Amino acid sequence: MDLSKVKLIVTDMDGTLLNSEHNVSNLFFEQFEILKAKNIKFVAASGRQYHSILQKLESIKEHITIVAENGAYVVANDQELFVNALDKKDVIELIRLSQQIPETHIVLCGKKRAYFLKESAEFKNTVTEYYSEYELVESFEELPNDDFLKIALCHYDGSEANIYPYLKHIEGDWQIKVSGELWVDIALQANHKGNALTRIQEQHGITDEETMAFGDYQNDLEMLKKAKYSFAMANAHKDVKQIANYETLSNNHFGVESILDKLIAVI
Repeated sequence: MDLSKVKLIVTDMDGTLLNSEHNVSNLFFEQFEILKAKNIKFVAASGRQYHSILQKLESIKEHITIVAENGAYVVANDQELFVNALDKKDVIELIRLSQQIPETHIVLCGKKRAYFLKESAEFKNTVTEYYSEYELVESFEELPNDDFLKIALCHYDGSEANIYPYLKHIEGDWQIKVSGELWVDIALQANHKGNALTRIQEQHGITDEETMAFGDYQNDLEMLKKAKYSFAMANAHKDVKQIANYETLSNNHFGVESILDKLIAVI
């Protein structure tokens, strides 16, 4: 594995760069400074809200690209690159469909903030880890004044078994992604991390062969296909391990950082 040609690193956040406590390691920030000095670009790509990713990477925000909401919103070097929002009529229909799924909580993901119903304290705590800018609403009958990037659905008994089967029939029209153990995301077909990464690569004249990527869940699949040096975390979903070219340690054992150490050794 010759890492000497790598010019761009893209990593998922939860289950990948973040440990189980949802923290970025001090080691990563030290490595980032070395990589930046070598002109290697860094992209954080997540299903999280932009503001939430920014909160985790605030100290380096002016030097990185953030792909938020699974590719619907991209900010490069603290400047908005693009936003791809849902039509509000479609949002209404998708919320109605989602409301028919038993025991499922809905988060309407806007560019400004996330919106969810005043439900249990447990759900508020779950949401606010991923959406630091949010608003509690009485209902979704009237949509807030915002651009909507995706709809995130949560089920505490598991998303793949309890949400995905209810949405499988609309996969031809919408991007339906199991994005975590509890989460399924509904978005525009074009809104995935792979398309966002393609735009970033084109902007900088960087190829798949010069790209390194890390991921753990199904919303990372398209992104991993765009990188020669694609790594599944040890804790990754089986579908991710099938797609990735390599595997690294878990997010709790510095899986990303261990590979970055190898990269730093050859650049």
